[in-house]
Amino acid sequence: MGLSLEPEQRAQLLEYLTLLARWNRAYNLTAVRDERHMVTRHLLDSIAVSPFLSGKRFIDVGTGPGLPGLPLAIIHPRQNFHLLDSGGKKTRFLFQVKTALCLDNIVVHQARAEAFQADQPYDAVLSRAFASLQAMAAMCRHLLAVGGRFLAMKGAFPARELDHIRRAYSEIKVHSLDIPGLAEQRHLVEIALPQDT
Repeated sequence: MGLSLEPEQRAQLLEYLTLLARWNRAYNLTAVRDERHMVTRHLLDSIAVSPFLSGKRFIDVGTGPGLPGLPLAIIHPRQNFHLLDSGGKKTRFLFQVKTALCLDNIVVHQARAEAFQADQPYDAVLSRAFASLQAMAAMCRHLLAVGGRFLAMKGAFPARELDHIRRAYSEIKVHSLDIPGLAEQRHLVEIALPQDT
């Protein structure tokens, strides 16, 4: 995938998966049970967004067990990632991972996206299987800085969702993601807010 990781980062990514598999047995955090499949479907899938990150502050809305924000925080220790989810079990798991892996660049919030008020806006709002593009934009626009971007991870090309938002957002890009070991479609929708918003 063109990324160079330090040994500590590789160890942190694997420890994250170990913790996820352990907690998943009790709290059902993900439908993926096999740790080998977690590498492809969770780690590599999340890391594929890395080339599209710009800025310093990001929020991962509806993060669930920390996807994609947690793997991205591990490989980008100089950037700040806020993980937002309304589920108490999920946020307790995220606090455990943050503590166990000593991730100082992560902040965990338990709240609904539309109700969450940030102390300062974010350069990008990340999401993975969170909501439709239209719903995401409506619920999370208040979280973005002027000139900020939505980065929404999707499976198949979301043609119908794109039709619903093209009038409101003129600058939309769709990137095809190549995930090693995954024979399914993955796309990243990048929606830029106007600079004068």
